[in-house]
Amino acid sequence: IALGSILIFTILILPIYEHGIFLHLFLRLVDGGGPCAGRVEIRDQGSWGTICDYRWDLKDARVVCRQLGCGKALQATVSSSFGAGSGPIWLDNLWCTGKESHVWRCSSRGWGKHYCDHSQDAGVICSGFVRLAGGDGPCSGRVEVHSGEAWTPVSDGNFTLPTAQVICAELGCGKAVSVLGQVPFRESDGQVWAEEFRCEGEEPKLWWCPRVPCPGGTCHHSGAVQVACSVYTDIRLMKNGTSSCEGQVEMNISGRWRAFCASHWSLANANVVCRQLGCGVAISTPNGAEGSDQLWKARFHCSGTESFLWKCPVTALGVPDCSHGNTASVICSGNQTQVLSQCNDSVSEPAGFATSEESAPYCSDSRQLRLVDGGGPCAGRVEILAQGSWGTICDDGWDLDDARVVCRQLGCGEALNATGSAHFGAGSGPIWLDDLNCAGNESQVWRCPSRGWGQHDCRHKEDAGVICSEFLALRMVSEDQQCAGWLEVFYNGTWGSVCRSPMDDVTVSIICSQLGCGDSGTLSSSVALREGSRPRWVDLIQCRKTDTSLWQCPSDPWKYSSCSSKEEAYISCAGAAAFSDREKLRLRGGDSECSGRVEVWHSGSWGTVCDDSWSLAEAEVVCQQLGCGQALEALRAATFGPGNGSIWLDEVRCGGRESSLWDCAAEPWGQSNCKHEEDAGVRCSGTRTTSNPLPGVFSLPGVLCLILGALLFLVLVILVTQLLRWRAERRDLSSHEDALAEAVYEELDDFVTRKEGLLGSPDQRTDVPAENYDDAEEVLVPGAPPASQRSEEKVFPEENGARSPQKGSSLNFSREVADLGEGEESPWLLQGKKGDPGYDDVELSALGTPLVTFP
Repeated sequence: IALGSILIFTILILPIYEHGIFLHLFLRLVDGGGPCAGRVEIRDQGSWGTICDYRWDLKDARVVCRQLGCGKALQATVSSSFGAGSGPIWLDNLWCTGKESHVWRCSSRGWGKHYCDHSQDAGVICSGFVRLAGGDGPCSGRVEVHSGEAWTPVSDGNFTLPTAQVICAELGCGKAVSVLGQVPFRESDGQVWAEEFRCEGEEPKLWWCPRVPCPGGTCHHSGAVQVACSVYTDIRLMKNGTSSCEGQVEMNISGRWRAFCASHWSLANANVVCRQLGCGVAISTPNGAEGSDQLWKARFHCSGTESFLWKCPVTALGVPDCSHGNTASVICSGNQTQVLSQCNDSVSEPAGFATSEESAPYCSDSRQLRLVDGGGPCAGRVEILAQGSWGTICDDGWDLDDARVVCRQLGCGEALNATGSAHFGAGSGPIWLDDLNCAGNESQVWRCPSRGWGQHDCRHKEDAGVICSEFLALRMVSEDQQCAGWLEVFYNGTWGSVCRSPMDDVTVSIICSQLGCGDSGTLSSSVALREGSRPRWVDLIQCRKTDTSLWQCPSDPWKYSSCSSKEEAYISCAGAAAFSDREKLRLRGGDSECSGRVEVWHSGSWGTVCDDSWSLAEAEVVCQQLGCGQALEALRAATFGPGNGSIWLDEVRCGGRESSLWDCAAEPWGQSNCKHEEDAGVRCSGTRTTSNPLPGVFSLPGVLCLILGALLFLVLVILVTQLLRWRAERRDLSSHEDALAEAVYEELDDFVTRKEGLLGSPDQRTDVPAENYDDAEEVLVPGAPPASQRSEEKVFPEENGARSPQKGSSLNFSREVADLGEGEESPWLLQGKKGDPGYDDVELSALGTPLVTFP
């Protein structure tokens, strides 16, 4: 009974008791920019407190991320990296295994017991449970959830708009504006998330939404689901408090209805609104009543053909306050019985004709205007949409008055430049207007006098273009780096600095991404002040996660001196790297990577080279510097099309053997009297030697390293083999010499024995030698037959006693005998008193072997 009671208590009562103990505890992440990153905080007894970072590691972070439904733990941060918290410190000396269901179930010093302060608060960075991938930013793209191991796409089967709303809210991306299915899966996707989400739309996170397994474990789908979120979520026209097809333009921005400023509103924008609301086309855009301080300042640059207003390019950066406080209004054709006036294609308006935008009727064929290939909505080739085709304008008679009409019609400010000769590239399709002669105050460019609609004698190499004051460009200024430097924006025809306050990580990330320098970066405050004077155009930039470019980020209005020189922004992006001379040179516009317009990097931007003095010698240096072989042609007069930006070099003079274009003589940087119609180009013989058709270790350097490594290994093997062979030979030689020495000693013993037999004991020997004999004995030498195989021979003296022949070997006798003192015994084999006439002093040496001596 006792055991049964304990078992029941353990199985049923204890889990309930433990759950009751921790039922009042809550967990959150703070100050990390989202729900899945930040300082770890626990709520207990009505107070939010922190965790001390002593022994804090990835296992602890793993428990936190899993408990919050935030996917995989990426980093366990310490030392209050997300800022110091306040209130109690609930846990210290935490030691999780990584498998606990709640962080407070891990081993610790004890609840509320600690030896630290808030400078040691712990934090985590989790992957998040859901993300939008493959879109223009973090707020649009394919829906993917994290399984704990990898990101897995979600199918479009039974995916609902409330689920999309939960995802957008969780990611801080406003409201869902579209849900698209049938998006093809990537080839790398091996599986689909095996559950269907059944959100009601009010859940704070997707993790908390009800889920059901897909029937049979397989989700039926036609592709991945794609969601687009936006701070711009709905639009309406309000008149007398009701929504209709005419009235004041209002948009739901981040959950709040806001009116638009009339001075930032165009007829093309109005046409998109009318079509989006099912109200036909726009008739006019009269100014509305006096607006409030809550007018939304952002400029929309619609061409008129977009299906939703939020699909138009948006500019919020530097947009001025509403000058007159007037709200934008629209009258759509869907609420009017009047017949739309037809556009007169054959007869132009008389010179000087002007009509106010407020009362101008809109053409029934819905002509639209846009600028193309200029890098933004306010610069580029002028194109008009008519009769279902985009066409261009011929540059005959094209001047600043014509450009002024285009810029104002598009809401792009004042005209800075009217370009001709297809400055932004040649267009295609019809050429709608020629010999245009605007007065400058027309409301639409097609209302200006011209040769006649569709009448021209031009080709597309004469296409007209404009650059308006609201044209924006971005760059980083640095002598030797592409992705780090002083941030500058091009506005009103001039490059100027950007102020650093109060840029955050989201703003820096958007800037780096826009410049193609990675998706993260840092704002540096340790660089020295810049020299020289320049505009400091804009301050107080505050980007949102939904923004996909810096132009969409709200800020203070444009001002020549928005901040002091100490507050200019210097940014280092994750993709920052120093340029070599070779990387500061490139070719553009050609039919291969080794032909095109010559462009050089200087002072933070790419520019061109003027063709003055341009010859084959200069082209040869360019081709060699790029690794493109020999120069075939030195091309002039913008053969590969005119470039953009600065003309950095003029009057370049090379000898042809320089290693870099930078070594050639030229005018000072940026000083030229050229136009882009004079841009220089080259055509080289080869292809870039820097290309790596074999990825990874099989790149060209990798292959060379493998070949060299193999050769070195082969040389090492040969050396080792030779060393082993040499050592073996030394061992054989040593054995051979030992055998020789042993044989010599045996012969000596035999010799001494016989000598003693003949002469008696050493003490009894006489100094008188035997008659007619030298005091010598035959010694065995290498190559001689063994003693057992040879007959006993006697050595007969020759006439002069110098040599004695011997069968199978030869003995060499030398007179090089060391002088010995009187009475000393000779160290040689044959001993005798010095000067005895009957003996020769001899040195024994075996034929063909080293001389061997014995003491």
